[in-house]
Amino acid sequence: MKRRPHKIVSVVLLAVLIAGMGMACRIQSLESRNKRWTENTETAGKILTESGKKEAQKQTNGTENDDAAQNAKRVFGDEPAELYARSAVLMDADSGRVLFGKDTDVVRPMASTTKIMTCILALEYLREHPDQTIEVSDQAASQPKVHLGMQKGEVFYIKDLLYSLMLESHNDSAVAVAEGIAGSVEEFAKEMNAKAAEIGCKNTHFITPNGLDAEDEGGVHSTTAEDLAKIMRYCIMTSGEKETFLEVTRTKEYQFQDADRKRTFSCHNHNAFLDMMDGALSGKTGFTADAGYCYVGSLRWDDRTFIVALLACGWPNNKGYKWKDTRKLMEYGLEHYQYRDIDKKMQIPEIKVAGGVDDKKPYQYCLNVPVKIERPAEENSKILMRDGEELRAKLELAKYWNAPLKKGEKIGMLTYYLDGYKVAEYELKNEKTVAKRDFSWCIFWIIKSVML
Repeated sequence: MKRRPHKIVSVVLLAVLIAGMGMACRIQSLESRNKRWTENTETAGKILTESGKKEAQKQTNGTENDDAAQNAKRVFGDEPAELYARSAVLMDADSGRVLFGKDTDVVRPMASTTKIMTCILALEYLREHPDQTIEVSDQAASQPKVHLGMQKGEVFYIKDLLYSLMLESHNDSAVAVAEGIAGSVEEFAKEMNAKAAEIGCKNTHFITPNGLDAEDEGGVHSTTAEDLAKIMRYCIMTSGEKETFLEVTRTKEYQFQDADRKRTFSCHNHNAFLDMMDGALSGKTGFTADAGYCYVGSLRWDDRTFIVALLACGWPNNKGYKWKDTRKLMEYGLEHYQYRDIDKKMQIPEIKVAGGVDDKKPYQYCLNVPVKIERPAEENSKILMRDGEELRAKLELAKYWNAPLKKGEKIGMLTYYLDGYKVAEYELKNEKTVAKRDFSWCIFWIIKSVML
């Protein structure tokens, strides 16, 4: 009985020692953690090739969204040359990555390619108002050629006018659709610009729903080749009305009447690209004096979908230039780009958790905890690449953490890049729970040990 106080004192001292050592380890880990993951570059360097380390350093410094990085393109000797278009883009429709570009961010008028935005907004509106009609106004009836020839006071179903809009590119139909949806051209233009911003367009300004040359206090009615490709990508890949958009734009012939069935109208599709290449999917031509010939189109072959956008692609009498450029860019994409698997064998280093509890190793204060890559059940594990391109990874993962830590907590990110373009990202999660080592646990463990 006389020795018991000494044992109790020893137990308490031992507990204080263990808890104190754990606290020291936690302080060290906290300092490391507060460096905001400065270990990123070192860790990333271990899993990348030597050529990828410089990219990892740049990305770790937060410059992955820098314009130069986004627009950087690896130069290949066989890229399309001598295009007629002053601005051109070949885009992977699945990822939105620009595979080839020429003056992609130069702002230019886009003529009737504007109408793809008018069409998709109308289709999304018709989802809730399928039988909406519009009475033709003076403004709509007075639009210049190319036009349907509608007269003031006539009534049309908006869904019919979309075929007039997209197959024949009628300017009066575009204005009628805009007024039927938003009440006026000006209000509809606001919706167009809002949607463009939502899609991610950075240099697009809509004034009219038909693409006729125009200017207001906000600037000229214009876009860029890259923005135009983004809008087409939205129309065929993202919008809830993408299938209806494809149905309308792929229709060869369409006939309709005004709502009072007094006149009948016929429309013929003027998108020659639909019959030019196997897999041609959709598209829209355009021409004005300021814009020149323009085109935006898409093609799907096997599991690949490409978008081509062309601005200022010749003036009369060079109407065929846009078809030559479109074919050249599509053939380049088909020949050189194939889907490849994203590496799933990436080895993620363990993290060290300070002040954690491991009953089997009570004197170990910094525990090694495995990390897993959280992959979505329906992940897209492929990326469109060509020979000579290198997929690079950025690993954001702190080496040191403080207990407690629950299993499945997000502790980092693994991101893949191609030429500065983000193509995939995955959350990193710890694979086991780590309870916190505190004074009461130390007392409990030592008493348990003494009792045994």
